[in-house]
Amino acid sequence: MSRDQLHQALEALRAALAEFGSGDAEKRARIEGLIAALERQIDAPEGSASGAELNAELPTLVEHFEVEHPRLTAILNDLMVTLSGMGI
Repeated sequence: MSRDQLHQALEALRAALAEFGSGDAEKRARIEGLIAALERQIDAPEGSASGAELNAELPTLVEHFEVEHPRLTAILNDLMVTLSGMGI
């Protein structure tokens, strides 16, 4: 998956998050923070949050959303696999 495709996946995550509605503000903030960290990591991998931190956060978010928000979960899972394949 290219960087452009990763950015598209992040846009899909934003769209799914918008459909989430007001929901849990803490979870929403965590996902928004994760999106920002992922963008920094994709655009400048040497100067941003470590891949290990991101890899630790993604499975936690997947676990929180898998029952209530399957679309968010699917997007997060795809991002995890892609980033892992890129060595991030």
